[in-house]
Amino acid sequence: MTDPSVRDQIHRDVLRSDDSYGLLPEFVTMVHDALEAEDDATVRELVAPLHYADIADLIETLGSEDRARFVRAVKSVFNAEILPELDDAVRAEVIEELGFEDFAACLREVESDDAVYLAGQIEDEDERATVLAKLPAELRAVIEQALALPEFSAGRLMQRELVAVPSYWTVGETIDYLRSGARLPDEFYQIFIVDPRHRPVGNVRLSALLRARRPVRLREIMDPKTAEIPITMDQEEVAFLFRQQNLLSAPVVDASGRLVGRVTVDDVVDVIDEEAEDDMFRLAGLSEGDLFSAVVDTVKSRFTWLLLNLGTAVLASLVIGLFESTLEAVVALAVLMPIVASMGGNAGTQTLTIAVRALATKELTAANATRIVGKEVAIGLINGLVFAVLTGAVSWVWFGNPAIGVVIGAAMIINMVAAGLAGIAIPLVLDRLKVDPAVSSGVFLTTVTDVVGFFAFLGLAAVFIL
Repeated sequence: MTDPSVRDQIHRDVLRSDDSYGLLPEFVTMVHDALEAEDDATVRELVAPLHYADIADLIETLGSEDRARFVRAVKSVFNAEILPELDDAVRAEVIEELGFEDFAACLREVESDDAVYLAGQIEDEDERATVLAKLPAELRAVIEQALALPEFSAGRLMQRELVAVPSYWTVGETIDYLRSGARLPDEFYQIFIVDPRHRPVGNVRLSALLRARRPVRLREIMDPKTAEIPITMDQEEVAFLFRQQNLLSAPVVDASGRLVGRVTVDDVVDVIDEEAEDDMFRLAGLSEGDLFSAVVDTVKSRFTWLLLNLGTAVLASLVIGLFESTLEAVVALAVLMPIVASMGGNAGTQTLTIAVRALATKELTAANATRIVGKEVAIGLINGLVFAVLTGAVSWVWFGNPAIGVVIGAAMIINMVAAGLAGIAIPLVLDRLKVDPAVSSGVFLTTVTDVVGFFAFLGLAAVFIL
């Protein structure tokens, strides 16, 4: 067993609420040592005070063998809330170690939206059917109905647990109902008001309910401006709606307008984080699970992207090949040539990153696209002029040839303007074509800045120096 005083001190350090959130290396080492010694009791004792999200971080930190040992050690007290916090690849390992019976028990413990999400992570249809068969009929029906909806829709995101009452109820009747032991969500911030056909007509925040007197009718204190979310709405649209209207929760309705669930702000925070992370990975041609996936799987996922980049690099090389005689005549051009392409690539990436994110948050639309494109071209021109003077002067002094300075300066201006234009135009065009701009914008941008940069620099050199 670990020395109690040492263990307690490490727990205090791990759980302290200052700016040092995260697991201490010493704590991870203690868990690893207990796993190595097959001391399951100590493992359970060490992780007992931790938040389930911290335990998820711990599981991801451990190696594959230690993960399996850890799950076996804590299986009897395993917190189902850990599963939604895990990376997909790590979660698959944990579920495999838990087995169908224990995994089904976890689905019964979590909220309905998490149960839907976790069940949806089982790709094998037979395995999913085996797990669902072990669930109560009501929960199984909820999961099956949700999985029939589009993967990233509000129907997959929503919780079925909610509070809905008619508008003619009084405040007193509502409070008595909430205290009566009715099936209520673990946490809720609003009560949805519905008409006789169970369609939402408004909502009452708990703060307003508690401030009103018991005889007051709910219709008198409800907010009728309820933002309704169609069950098939994409989760990015849901997140945008929450940001725009500062919502805590919102009702989800089916095709007939009936209230079927609710989306809460904690789930929307996860969506915003996932979408931002997804865009970042896609810009680099990666997937979320690359950190934890097997080497072979990671190589496969990156190969296609790298192969595409090889193709664009060959295209840029062909442009250089057109000016082989120019390079042979003036060796200095080979030294300076990468500068133009590199500066254009960096400038274009800055614009591209802003454009992709602005499209995702709907800050860049058809209404302001022309103005934004003009702004980025102007920025490219100004930056191009500034760096043209800098690189031109340095090149002149370096090689003692003013013509080289003029050529690289002019090429810098041309490529910086092209980079700014391409960085904003490529995502806009891909978005108009219904292609995710985060997926392939980077490849097109690299091609433009390399080809334009090399062609402008070597072409101008061929005309004005030779």
